[in-house]
Amino acid sequence: MGGAVAVEESEANHKSAAVESKEKHGSAAKEKQNKNKRKRKEVAPFGNYRNYYGYRNGHDLDGDPRLKVMKKEWFEGKACLDIGCNNGLITIHIARKFLCHSILGIDIDSNRIEDAHWNLRKVMKMESVKRNSINSSELKNEEKSNGSKQIADSSPDQEATIIFEDPTCKSEDLSSVVSFQHENFVQSRHMGSGHYDTILCLSVTKWVHLNWGDEGLINLFSKVWRLLQPGGVFILEPQPWRSYEQNRLVSETTSRNYSQIMFPPHYFQEILLDKIGFRTVEDLTAALSGAKTGFNRPVLAFYK
Repeated sequence: MGGAVAVEESEANHKSAAVESKEKHGSAAKEKQNKNKRKRKEVAPFGNYRNYYGYRNGHDLDGDPRLKVMKKEWFEGKACLDIGCNNGLITIHIARKFLCHSILGIDIDSNRIEDAHWNLRKVMKMESVKRNSINSSELKNEEKSNGSKQIADSSPDQEATIIFEDPTCKSEDLSSVVSFQHENFVQSRHMGSGHYDTILCLSVTKWVHLNWGDEGLINLFSKVWRLLQPGGVFILEPQPWRSYEQNRLVSETTSRNYSQIMFPPHYFQEILLDKIGFRTVEDLTAALSGAKTGFNRPVLAFYK
């Protein structure tokens, strides 16, 4: 009888130990998960969020109100630069929508540039499938109207003309128009002058300002000026000061620079016109009225 009781006690102790071990394991796993969550929040000190455009527009780039206020004349047949391109979706969309001669997207995060290259390959593959589908449909329609003999006699050049008559297929090879490059624009030294007709800087200035202070911001604006052709346009979407306050503690550097900033965003227009030398500015913000959360920021076009 005493032996049976001892066995029961042993089994109970074993179960209790197992439960305690499971609880400790669960607690450790939960703590690790919380640490991972905290880490995930700390990996974008430059605003280099992985799903940034998904957060702002749910991947519906056609619904991005910033694109609706941009003018085709700024991009069509022009050499363009997108500073802080993130995953390249806006860069690619602008190239297709406005028919750029070329557009280079640069970003400080090599992972975001890898994402941009992946997105470019994906878009090109989708366009290739679409072109093949259009080609097949056009050939079938032509067979019905003109007979199969005329189709057999048609040249490849004629078929290509049919494919690219569609406005969405004017760019035969996006890889010859769109390119991406890993680069810290503020600290890079090898860029020359007068290379671009249009330069975009969308929701980037806050991160430059917090990480490199007023000096970094002035350096950004000065480089843009040098890189623009005479008559070129600089499209700027600065984040408001309250956004600085919300992100000032992402790193020791941002916290320190935040406390030392002398030129908050409401000074940017004055700096660009009076100090940097831009000729005029066009405020596009009014056309963004009624935009959903994430787009309630000014959009300005500065002309050199």
